[in-house]
This record gives sequence, C-alpha cells and structure tokens, in this order.
Amino acid sequence: MEDMNPLEQALHTARALVLADLAAGDVARAEIVSLVEDAVSHRRWWVEQWPEGIEFVVGLIAQDVQDALLETHGRWPLCPVCGESRTELAAEGGPHALEVEPELGADPHWVCGKAAVVVAPVGSLGAVLGAG
Repeated sequence: MEDMNPLEQALHTARALVLADLAAGDVARAEIVSLVEDAVSHRRWWVEQWPEGIEFVVGLIAQDVQDALLETHGRWPLCPVCGESRTELAAEGGPHALEVEPELGADPHWVCGKAAVVVAPVGSLGAVLGAG
C-alpha cells in the first residue's frame, strides 16, 4: 500500500469507510456494494479533473451512496438519536436519515439535522449502532 498513489489511497479509504457504515447498519448486500463501487468510479474521474478535491472524496462518496440508496432502497442511514414518537414518525413520513457534513469538506461526519448533533464520523456508525 505504500506504493499506492494518493488518489487510489483516498478512494480505497473512502470505500472502506462507507462499507463499514453500511455493514454497521446491516445493509452491505451485493447490490448496495455495487452502488459504492459506482460512486468510487465516478469520484475517481472527478478527482482526476480536480486534484485539490482529494480530501473531499470520503464525504462525497458517502453522499453519492446515500443518494443512490434513497432512489432504490429508501433512506440511509436512519437517525439513531432522535426519540420521535410513532405519531410524529407517521406524520412526517417515517424516520429520517442522517446527513453528511460538511457537504464539501474534509473530515465528514454523519449529523442529525433535526437535533443538530454530530452522530459519528463517516466510517464510525458501528460505534453508535452497537455494531463496532
């Protein structure tokens, strides 16, 4: 791994962190892992065009996977911190997903926008969900 170029190292790290969060939520099935691979491939091209964006790939890949999952499987990752009642959940259309912040920046975290709290760094949902 020492000989790996910085782009490939960043992409491998991003892949591993997002896969860790998917596994923590018990959703790392083959078709979902394929979404991660698609996001990594797309972001490889993106960083080749804008090398200064290399520090942003973890958060961007997490967002890409989250967006793809919303279209195909539903919200992910669901917020583990809100103590919403079933009535509130029904009125609002169900549980809400965490968001990646910063949207374009280094050191991305999963946050609950409703409670305005940081839940975990991307790649560390297992500690919050009891899977790590």
